[in-house]
Amino acid sequence: MTALGVARIRQVKLPVNDLRVSTDWYRRALDLELAAEFHEGGVLRGVALADRETGYVVALRERAAVPGAPSVEGLDVFALEVDSPDSLHALVARWDEQGIEHTEILDSGPFGLGIDALDPDGIHVRFLCGNPIGQGGFHGFDFTDAGPAVYDVPRSLSL
Repeated sequence: MTALGVARIRQVKLPVNDLRVSTDWYRRALDLELAAEFHEGGVLRGVALADRETGYVVALRERAAVPGAPSVEGLDVFALEVDSPDSLHALVARWDEQGIEHTEILDSGPFGLGIDALDPDGIHVRFLCGNPIGQGGFHGFDFTDAGPAVYDVPRSLSL
């Protein structure tokens, strides 16, 4: 718990093209339960899907009902932490059984393992294992054609 009382990110909300298709995908991919649904004028416009054990929520809103109809296709809007490499491999095996499209596991050495599952709208749902970002210290990355360079002193922001 922080001095402000903020404990964690509670929910992520994503705009989706087909609410029913995306609801099914997130329930299968992440083993989430339907926690709430939201109707407007009698029309289903959104759902909240929850992991009852940890309490995190992925909310989905029909893109046509979101101002500006935003798209986050190709973007990793959020990342979920996986507790061990074994759990990550078990998750990939589950996705393979269910035909859920995903990238290959990327081994980033001291920055852990990572993989993206691709939802029906092309959103990359990222899963990380052993990633130190946010666990103390600073980590900078400069992505170039030669690959990523890592540095430990901020170069752009003086906060």
